[in-house]
Amino acid sequence: MNFVKPYTLFTDHDIYLFKEGKHYKLYKKFGAHSVEKDGVKGVYFSVWAPNAKKVSVIGNFNNWNHREHILFPRWDKSGIWEGFVPGLTWGTLYKYAIETQGKILEKSDPYALSWEQNLQAASLVSTNWYEWKDKDWMDNRWKKNSLEAPISVYEMHLGSWLRNENEPEKFLNYRDIAEKLVPYLKEMGFTHVEFMPVMEYPYDPSWGYQITGFFAATSRFGSPQDLMFLIDELHQNNIGVILDWVPSHFPGDANGLHLFDGTYLYEHEDPRKGFHPDWKSYIFNYGRNEVKSFLISNAVFWLDRYHADGLRVDAVTSMLHLDYSRNEGEWEPNIFGGNVNLEAKTFLQEFNTAVYKEFGNNIMTIAEESSDFPMLTKPVLEGGVGFGMKWMMGWMHDTLFYFKKEVSDRKHFHHKLTFSSMYMYNENYMIPLSHDEVVHGKASLIYKMKGDEWQKFANLRALYVYMYTHPGAKLLFMGDEFGQTGEWNFKQSLDWHLLNYPIHKGLQNLVRDINHLYRDETALFENQFKPEGFEWLEADDANHSVYIYLRKGIKKYDVLMIVLNLTPNVLDYKIGIDSGVSWEVILNSDDHLYGGSGVDAHIFKKTNEHCMNKKQSMYINLPPLSGIVLRQKKDKENKLQKTKQHKK
Repeated sequence: MNFVKPYTLFTDHDIYLFKEGKHYKLYKKFGAHSVEKDGVKGVYFSVWAPNAKKVSVIGNFNNWNHREHILFPRWDKSGIWEGFVPGLTWGTLYKYAIETQGKILEKSDPYALSWEQNLQAASLVSTNWYEWKDKDWMDNRWKKNSLEAPISVYEMHLGSWLRNENEPEKFLNYRDIAEKLVPYLKEMGFTHVEFMPVMEYPYDPSWGYQITGFFAATSRFGSPQDLMFLIDELHQNNIGVILDWVPSHFPGDANGLHLFDGTYLYEHEDPRKGFHPDWKSYIFNYGRNEVKSFLISNAVFWLDRYHADGLRVDAVTSMLHLDYSRNEGEWEPNIFGGNVNLEAKTFLQEFNTAVYKEFGNNIMTIAEESSDFPMLTKPVLEGGVGFGMKWMMGWMHDTLFYFKKEVSDRKHFHHKLTFSSMYMYNENYMIPLSHDEVVHGKASLIYKMKGDEWQKFANLRALYVYMYTHPGAKLLFMGDEFGQTGEWNFKQSLDWHLLNYPIHKGLQNLVRDINHLYRDETALFENQFKPEGFEWLEADDANHSVYIYLRKGIKKYDVLMIVLNLTPNVLDYKIGIDSGVSWEVILNSDDHLYGGSGVDAHIFKKTNEHCMNKKQSMYINLPPLSGIVLRQKKDKENKLQKTKQHKK
């Protein structure tokens, strides 16, 4: 006997859009939805399995019996199976039993809002209803998420940021994390937080990048409403939320998307396009319209239902290149003979077009892309891919390469730190020091630095000054703000006890102050994606390892000067300046407050000597291994003298 009643949430227009790859809110149709039919409450189920012989719902309500609750196939050749099961409520465990050629597959629901945390990993009939309290943020967030706003991102892994001291093997709930995280981010001055994937995943060592439940908030840390509470609290405290999103691949777990209806449904059938050799995972078929509808609906879902302010799209390089991590003969060129995955490029263009059309400039999309693929952040209408920003991986690699060098050798690699100025306005860049740099034997950031303990910390402080004053948005991985000494370990909490040591506390103080400086000084962000916001004063002094550049806001006198002295020597240094202005030091990374040696960075002489193509010059004392920031101000004495001369 079949206990399923005919029912549908789909209109003919829904089906048309789904098949065309243009339905971007499938989460309102697919999955398990509480509904009422003929006065009876129950649950409507729908699933896409076009090559199945039969699909039934199994669960704790029918003892996992695949013969009792058989769904109805739609008549329109959409491949959708659906039906209404009376009497079911929230919390019901279920899967789909999909009968194929000779076997029955038990699959979790691709659109489920919650999954179990066990080997069975069944789906739960759930809801993402939540009474949000972040209206002020949502109404005004376009200002905070604008390319003309300061964007300083704290990247974090929810399972290892902080754990209960008494039960370190257990995760904190999303709500417990909110209690600790919100005041910390406010004090530290970060404008945004980026969560490594919060979507459901089975394997902890994947850090969330091997997703099985694309629409489910991982239940490791609580319910969907608990995650919404965390995001809500962040928003109420003026902190934006960026989510890592992984449309590049998925694992081959038996209950997941792989061979979902016994065929290559979500993944590409050709292993040259459908299997990832590095990650042993499966690559989405970007040329299949229904798969595009699934993925773009997933992106819209997190921006819509969870009020996310942005999506950082993982592994874009692997998506765009047919030869990514493949040897000759292991990939097939596109129709033009090139290595670009044209279907993936088109998908990303459609994704960016869809989310920006739906949410406007309230949100941002960020590509994690390590090649020089052109026009990633240019508008789709101009032939670009349409991302809001791209990670500046070249800056990260060149900078870390330089800071790993012995001080005596740095003069030979001086232009590693100037090279980014050759391309930094080709795209809208976010400057990352991410989790990828502190795992797999690469060492923590502090142990990448050269020298004794003092020099390591001085180097890292100077690096942070360089990072925060370089054009572009910023991203820093958790633990790097206080000099985590061990590599990141996803199995345990960060080493917060290190803050008991003054040198670690000093580094944290610097990150706090430079975050607030970045937010307060418009010269650092108003033109962060425009060439007029940057000027080199000294880019070639390799012998002294000194770098000097200006950052400029919109107003004429809104200018900061940054001076990096990347040797352990104290220098008296001559710098060219414009006439009619003077300078004041507003940040010195060598200050005692930051664990530095306390050498004062002060201007001790001003002359009319020409220097660096400027009409005047000043002499400044440069602390060792330091970054200093100076603010330009109108020279009142100079202005007063000119006024007196004019009167005469």
